[in-house]
Amino acid sequence: MNRLTEAVKHLLIVNILFFVATSLYADQMYQWFALWFPKNENFQIWQVITHMFMHGQGFMHIGFNMFALWMFGGPVEQYLGKNRFLFLYFSAGLGAVLFQLGFYYFNFLPIYAELTGSGLTPDQIVEILTSNEAISGLTEGQLMNLKEAFPVFNASMVGASGCIMGLLAAFGVMNPEAKLMMIFLPIPIKAKYFIPGIILLDVVSAVTGQSFFSPSNTAYMAHVGGAVIGFIIMWYWKKNQFNHKRWN
Repeated sequence: MNRLTEAVKHLLIVNILFFVATSLYADQMYQWFALWFPKNENFQIWQVITHMFMHGQGFMHIGFNMFALWMFGGPVEQYLGKNRFLFLYFSAGLGAVLFQLGFYYFNFLPIYAELTGSGLTPDQIVEILTSNEAISGLTEGQLMNLKEAFPVFNASMVGASGCIMGLLAAFGVMNPEAKLMMIFLPIPIKAKYFIPGIILLDVVSAVTGQSFFSPSNTAYMAHVGGAVIGFIIMWYWKKNQFNHKRWN
């Protein structure tokens, strides 16, 4: 059975404390600490970090993430040491932010350009997307573009999933022959095949909107970003045999 390592223990505690606070003060917690789209008035720079400790209401989201943190975080921390483990964990979380916000902007900017090109001012666009109340005289094309932009502009991201995917990818680099299973697909598959398969499914889900094993509101590109950064960091350290004691 995995030993509860020091950094993993403290991450579990902080996540649980955030979850309890969210259960008591949901509206305020989501407004202040979830990661909002940067053009939204709710966005604050600290949300880039705090969203990693936030989770949806109900126990499934936090329960799954905390189980995965314990399952994969312990072996990775034992291998890397506390400081390098934390560097990888938060780097994966920031990679998740970079990929997900990049994906949002990729979808939002062309729509925004069409709206401004059609005669709407930036202030009008923000006002409509914030209130979800259309002003009079809009064309059908403007209404369609606003409808597409609304879910991106008002998107908020919560959860440690990007960090967890980074740990999963790092674990796969450490143990490529280890056999892993999904709860919904209890078939043992080697990590070197399992993890790329999960990432591929997330990419397909992000592009098509088709959910396979996750809720439909999952930030799929955040999963991809966390896994990519976790893989790159662990691959580099393993390839270069980074001194284990240097960061401890």
